[in-house]
Amino acid sequence: MPPAAPLTPLDALTEIAFRLELERAPSFKVQAFRRAAGVVAGLGDEQVAARAASGRLSSLKGIGSSTLSVITQALAGEVPEYLAKLRDREPDILGGVDAALELRAQVRGDLHSHSEWSDGTVPVELMASTARMLGREYLALTDHSPHLTIAHGLTAERLLEQLDLVAEIDEAADGFRLLTGIETDILEDGTLDQAPELLDRLDVVVASVHSDLRADRATMTTRMLGAVDDPRTNVLGHCTGRLVEGSRGTRPPSQFDAERVFAACAANDVAVEINSRPERQDPPDDLIRIALDAGCLFSIDSDAHAPGQLAFIDYGVARAAAAGVPADRIITTWPVDRLLAWTTAF
Repeated sequence: MPPAAPLTPLDALTEIAFRLELERAPSFKVQAFRRAAGVVAGLGDEQVAARAASGRLSSLKGIGSSTLSVITQALAGEVPEYLAKLRDREPDILGGVDAALELRAQVRGDLHSHSEWSDGTVPVELMASTARMLGREYLALTDHSPHLTIAHGLTAERLLEQLDLVAEIDEAADGFRLLTGIETDILEDGTLDQAPELLDRLDVVVASVHSDLRADRATMTTRMLGAVDDPRTNVLGHCTGRLVEGSRGTRPPSQFDAERVFAACAANDVAVEINSRPERQDPPDDLIRIALDAGCLFSIDSDAHAPGQLAFIDYGVARAAAAGVPADRIITTWPVDRLLAWTTAF
């Protein structure tokens, strides 16, 4: 939601970056506005106004023609044209559907997000502050585990450093919780890609398959069952690994015995993730129905890699509502104390 008027240049630049991320715009466009926001934040309002008045703002590294226009219009008390166009084309994800709107009002948190510590784009602090701005009561920081080197997965040492950072952020927070977590790879033998003693320290463990996605049905089933049977696993992430559209192209879903895997999820109290990324839409609708019939819990998550992507959660809400998933079986509608009692019950 846009901040209350009047917009400062920093407000306008930050909102533009957020909305571009929600639209899945090319990263270079987003970064242009985030860089300019960093410059403006470093200068302060008075210096920005003085430099703009004297024509010296455009000489600063990180300020280009588009961002300069946004700053100038915001200083004049106007809604910048660039921002106005983005607001006008904001997607109506829930489409006014009553069931989706009712479910969205009950969602309290998000258990799958990434920061620049792995393959996200911004610092942890910005992800947390954006989640709070969006009305979340909690957000789990789930950067990748070591096996996923392409995503700069966290070694044990880096994960320990991140735990200290999360503790500092939570100490300064008021009414919002940043939860410790990880998106751990499910290795080919079905084990989780991080030391058990470290997983024991986390609030949330999301387990996902990221490699050898074309393995045969029996192999993939055994692999997934191994992770689901691990008492440290809380959420089975994007279970088929499919891609249905987007810049990375398409990818068919992995093949596994959904009845067996979801029965194991129900028996082991592991939630099935409804991944909200538009290019994933994972699980497919038929698998959501199988998981629902199996008695599974669900977690509607954004899998955000940038602040604007935290708003992807509405895509998952729309799919859960259409499938008739009851709100109380969605763990991200639970208050944080109930959630943590559940995640740490093993």
